[in-house]
Amino acid sequence: MPFDPSPKVADLQKRLNAFMDEHIYPNEQRHVDEAEALGPWKVHPIMDELKPKARAAGLWNLFLPESPHGAGLTNLEYAPLCEIMGRSFLAPEVFNCSAPDTGNMEVLARYGTPEQQAQWLTPLLAGEIRSCFAMTEPGVASSDATNIESLIQRDGDHYLVNGRKWYTTNATDPRCRVAIFMGKSNPDNPDRHRQQSMILIPMDAPGVTVLRPLPVFGYYGMPDRASEVMFKNVRVPLSNLLLGEDRGFEIAQGRLGPGRIHHCMRLIGLAERALERMCRRSLSRVAFGKPVAQQGVTVERIAESRIMIEQARLLTLNAAHRMDTVGNKLARTEIAMIKVAVPNMATKVIDWAIQAHGGGGTSNDFGLAHAYAMSRVLRLADGPDEVHRNQIGKLELRKYQCA
Repeated sequence: MPFDPSPKVADLQKRLNAFMDEHIYPNEQRHVDEAEALGPWKVHPIMDELKPKARAAGLWNLFLPESPHGAGLTNLEYAPLCEIMGRSFLAPEVFNCSAPDTGNMEVLARYGTPEQQAQWLTPLLAGEIRSCFAMTEPGVASSDATNIESLIQRDGDHYLVNGRKWYTTNATDPRCRVAIFMGKSNPDNPDRHRQQSMILIPMDAPGVTVLRPLPVFGYYGMPDRASEVMFKNVRVPLSNLLLGEDRGFEIAQGRLGPGRIHHCMRLIGLAERALERMCRRSLSRVAFGKPVAQQGVTVERIAESRIMIEQARLLTLNAAHRMDTVGNKLARTEIAMIKVAVPNMATKVIDWAIQAHGGGGTSNDFGLAHAYAMSRVLRLADGPDEVHRNQIGKLELRKYQCA
């Protein structure tokens, strides 16, 4: 597997780092201040200021390989760029590379009709609107996606949609114009993975109600805009269905593969930032007559952090390489492994960084509390650790089972 970036990727890394230095890092505190002052229901002005700059710099839609609107990068090529963006919560959206829009754009690019793409993909690629993904439900264990109870029922030349969703990121954003909704269209199908469909629902459709923003460890709208949404007798035309009836699970699997790579690479960038802060803080603070950096436990944690980050990065780059060469399905073991390994690594490194900062680490002054919240959430998002470990174990055992 090649590790050295191509000239194209090296150039993008250089330009991306320069943009981060000039525009992202100096505005991080403003981003936090706006998120806290305006909350999850408002547009944060810093985004509208920086997005045109990123687009003008040619640092836009870098994640999308299968579209003339993207940079044409493979998963392996995009991974180090995603890591750079992951160093700051401000960055991904500025470059139009933030979840859930990235996954939704990939779905529309891969499965959408020309009409669906013209209506929704084009403005998403331009950064004119945002979107949400309505899958998780409060009433069932969503770690098993076949548990979904929401319904998509055909009614003449329309579908009638009913369901209650939560952790529907972006729904409170006033720019959110469309939801990709997953529900059961054929609940009696004996194949539990052929019961679901996905459908496009305009957020201003009658019957769609954003009930509330959901706090993530007490944070509203930062690190993301988790939301609870009610869909009650929402009527949408048949043409809004994605791919075909009862193919929702197939779309979900195609959507989540690249998304897991993106989440993991962003977390590696976040962990790198936490390690940097741990080192700088421990060098500048004195306890019991010597710098904290010279205390044995701190040196050991710094060393372990470096080892864990490098292991996680190599594992994730390997998963990206496997996705590029054999496809998402055959790379499912590698994808599942990074989804367990990387959030656990990041949570541990960030926790040690908080410890090195003392009480201040639990405040919002150093960005570590936000970082911990996001890394901990990603042990649940896109499938909890337990589900991925179960899959890894079964795939490993299958190698040794008799035919």
